[in-house]
Amino acid sequence: MSLSLAATQPEPPADADDGVWLECIECSETFAPFDDVRYTCDECDGLLEVRYADLPTFDDFAGEGVWRYADALPFETGVTTQEGATPLYEVPRLEADVGVEALRIKHEGMNPTGSFKDRGMTVGVRVAKELGVDRLACASTGNTSAALAAYGSRGGMETLVLLPAGKVAAGKIAQASLHGARILEVDGNFDACLDIVQELAARGEAYLLNSLNPFRLEGQKTIGLEILEGFRDDYGAFPDRIVLPVGNAGNTSALYKAFRELVQAGELDADDVPKLTGVQAAGAAPMVEAIENGADEVRRWDDVETRATAIRIGNPVNAPKALPGIRETGGTAIAVSDEAITDAQRDLAEEGIGVEPASAASVAGLRKLRAEGIVDDAERVACLTTGHLLKDPDAAAAAGSDPEPVPADTEGVIEHLQG
Repeated sequence: MSLSLAATQPEPPADADDGVWLECIECSETFAPFDDVRYTCDECDGLLEVRYADLPTFDDFAGEGVWRYADALPFETGVTTQEGATPLYEVPRLEADVGVEALRIKHEGMNPTGSFKDRGMTVGVRVAKELGVDRLACASTGNTSAALAAYGSRGGMETLVLLPAGKVAAGKIAQASLHGARILEVDGNFDACLDIVQELAARGEAYLLNSLNPFRLEGQKTIGLEILEGFRDDYGAFPDRIVLPVGNAGNTSALYKAFRELVQAGELDADDVPKLTGVQAAGAAPMVEAIENGADEVRRWDDVETRATAIRIGNPVNAPKALPGIRETGGTAIAVSDEAITDAQRDLAEEGIGVEPASAASVAGLRKLRAEGIVDDAERVACLTTGHLLKDPDAAAAAGSDPEPVPADTEGVIEHLQG
């Protein structure tokens, strides 16, 4: 199955279940969706995507949140805590400063556990129930573990999370802990954690809910659908570009799939698909390297480092889906420094929007793209911010202002303010 925008709507195979099936993006082999636990292709180990016999139009969507888009998902509803319907903030001062026609911030930190990962988990945990598994697992830089722990707990299922020791923000560990996850701190980076959890899943020890799982990305498609509807309602047109942080490249892949399905359904012209533009931290930028070199594959970076912990990933597993998404939409990928990320975090805070460092990468990337003339002043742009400020309170405190000691009396406070 081609990942081109020109791909046609596929016919359902014999192993489809109520119009839903899995298909390999490399060899086009198809599989029943819920008969067996499966993450990659049995034939070639390629990545899988969920396919549908009937693709919805905008008129088919009703309600609010992720499950407003049930007609674009495998089920009518999932294990839910009312995720989705996140704000598409106006930022007039930042918009003027960056110098584009329109700039909106899609703040996924306003989901129930404070990140976009909730969108994937509401679908993924529902699929786990359909498959009859009883233990869920993930490798995580933090947000995945928090979301999986919350949704696993709500679904009454055991949750196991593997984290790189000393590399995960305290706020995220606290969430996973409180929601009852069993937390294993691995003496290695995120990619080592993912290697281990994939082996555990292959041995049947747990159901994997990292973004390698194709069903998780189905929930994340709804970010793109909300952005399109928001821009259409406010501007009468879709955004020209969506700028988003890239770690494992799940959101890039998910948004591209959402847009391909709308094109196949005749709801979106290929020329109107937003340019998907990925941003990575300079210390963890394998996707940027692949885009700049015109490579078909990503070279794994074994040593990655950035204060943007949520995107401290050297081997993005969804690169085979994301690279075509960036190229087919006319987008690009760019790397930014940690200092630029912190500056963008402060810029957003000045507009009243609190995000963790990785989220601010999108705004930092947009600034760099404007400076380099890649984004022009007539563009309408959505920047995706993926996690809430309180996910990483230490980074927020370091980026903010220091407390000022004052005496315990009013006159002393006034004197300090006038000093």
